[in-house]
Amino acid sequence: MGAVIEHGFSGQSWLTFRQALGLGGHVRKGERGTTVVYADRFTPDDERRRAAEAGEEPGAIPFLKRFTVFNTDQCDGLPEGVAASVVAPPPDQIEPRAEALIAATGADFRIGGARAYYNTTGDFVQVPPPAAYFEPINWHRTAFHELGHWTGQASRLNRDHSGSFGSKSYAREELVAEMAGAFVCASLGIVPTVRHADYIGSWLEVLREDNRAVVRAASAASKAADFLLAFLPPAIDSVVEGNVEAA
Repeated sequence: MGAVIEHGFSGQSWLTFRQALGLGGHVRKGERGTTVVYADRFTPDDERRRAAEAGEEPGAIPFLKRFTVFNTDQCDGLPEGVAASVVAPPPDQIEPRAEALIAATGADFRIGGARAYYNTTGDFVQVPPPAAYFEPINWHRTAFHELGHWTGQASRLNRDHSGSFGSKSYAREELVAEMAGAFVCASLGIVPTVRHADYIGSWLEVLREDNRAVVRAASAASKAADFLLAFLPPAIDSVVEGNVEAA
């Protein structure tokens, strides 16, 4: 998202140098790539065998893998339809793709009131109307943040929603929801003016002794964003070329 904002790219569509060549296109000479990082865990075969012999659960080793990617705006010769420009939403209404995605989730999503929240007992999201925001584009950030919380309900991704405000578990869930909201906005080409990083930073203060808090939150947020984006209607999905990893 930062690269899209900084360079004015038209959307969240990304390729490696080799992927561009594989599609019959190429990265234009002189273009600079953007670094993205993939975080995951793997279990070596030796550890699996050791754990099986000892009757234990195998341990997993965390890893980070770095890639250099290029926006499709930096490429020539790509097949038609590989990338689509993002049309900015009208200033006074909900972005159509966001509206379609919210409806497709089937979530009990209520617009109204003076504050945004996810009600864990009633399993519903409530968000003030776009007109309540100084800049209505920021409504989308809030909406997908709260839907990020919604994905964590027990029948969905089953995250811990038991923490009270200010607690470590509450901070972890807020990190996940905010990052999930950022990932979904990026995938839909929505660029809020309110910075996600400021909000994330405030909760990292609560978790300052946990140097892996961001990695854990990013992993859970990727799952939450993937869960939400899987609901995209086919006609909408064909327009959204970017993915969460590219965000």
